[in-house]
Amino acid sequence: MRQVSQRAQAVRPSATLQASQRARDLQASGIDVINLGLGQPDFPTPAPIKAATVQAINADQVDGYTATPGIAPLRQAVADRMAATQNVRVTADQVVVTTGAKMALYTLFQVLLNPGDQVLLPAPYWVSYAEQVKLAGGTPVDVAPTASLKVTSAQLEAAVTPKTVAIVLNSPQNPSGLVYTAEELQAIGDWAVQHDLWIVADEIYGDLVYDQAAPVPSMLTLDQTIVDHTIVINGVSKTYAMTGWRIGWAIGPVDLMTTMTRALSHMTGNTAAVSQAAAVAALTQDQAPVGEMKRHFQERLDTVYPLVTALQGFELVHKPQGAFYLFPDVAQAMALKHCATTEDFVNRILDEAHVAVVAGEAFGLPHHLRISYATDLVTLREALARLATFMKTTD
Repeated sequence: MRQVSQRAQAVRPSATLQASQRARDLQASGIDVINLGLGQPDFPTPAPIKAATVQAINADQVDGYTATPGIAPLRQAVADRMAATQNVRVTADQVVVTTGAKMALYTLFQVLLNPGDQVLLPAPYWVSYAEQVKLAGGTPVDVAPTASLKVTSAQLEAAVTPKTVAIVLNSPQNPSGLVYTAEELQAIGDWAVQHDLWIVADEIYGDLVYDQAAPVPSMLTLDQTIVDHTIVINGVSKTYAMTGWRIGWAIGPVDLMTTMTRALSHMTGNTAAVSQAAAVAALTQDQAPVGEMKRHFQERLDTVYPLVTALQGFELVHKPQGAFYLFPDVAQAMALKHCATTEDFVNRILDEAHVAVVAGEAFGLPHHLRISYATDLVTLREALARLATFMKTTD
């Protein structure tokens, strides 16, 4: 085989996509598998968004290249949405639109990191952070959480080195669904400023929050010194059930966004014009569909949380507050099933209970697994019943 770069060889495949592919393979063979592994809303994109997109197509508005950082109406819509939801002032030239939030993160790491630079990843963390840091020549550094699955500035202080350049903070958190309070964000932000680190704030689930009236605070609502060190990552995929449209964005200091734009001009050129038109509609039209989806997610969370906590050997101390995942500790369940690793455990669940979930190793925290409740209640109840039967079966 001809040479392949070391950085490409070091990258692991996406665990969430692998789990879902194995589930699809079993389904194709005729097995009734319930897939709770994907982080994808099960709702269709709201009809008004699709109608506005068709109108843009018919008006010949989406046929050509666009500006690399995104069309002006979309960048302004992102800025206006931040003002409406977080009461913070963001200008359009602080916004760079990308092909999904994943591309925003990838490009950001490419422009922030030099070989050997370190990025702190409080565990549990989304599966792609570490691999994207590696692809940029950097070194991901896992930071173990407290029992609450949140990180503190004291834990970060123990992990920081002269090579550290950034920390990634995800709230609401994938995979746990936990949300950092404004006070917790302030403490971490102050610590990052003290060490002159970039704060990569992944806020993709910021609109999907339950059991509280106030919105999740963005890092951009904090002190100006923290804002000056922060890049917010967001997009339309989760809030508007638009995963297939692939629109995300970064919000940050203008000079850094200019550098990102230069890099993107040689990577993707621009995000699909038709998807940008759809995103404008999503951000500027009536937000009632978002509220309706949140209502369903809340109902599902309230239903599945007690069912998961009742599973033999499953421990879930805190009820999730956002996103659409649960991340129970299954160390006791693994022992009951004589499984040495969480990978072995989830493989047995798939093979014997025919339910697909994702092992915690992929999120930097073994002895846990991620369960997505982004599916209908009938299916969720059946999946939890299968898990209950699996755990009651004597090995």
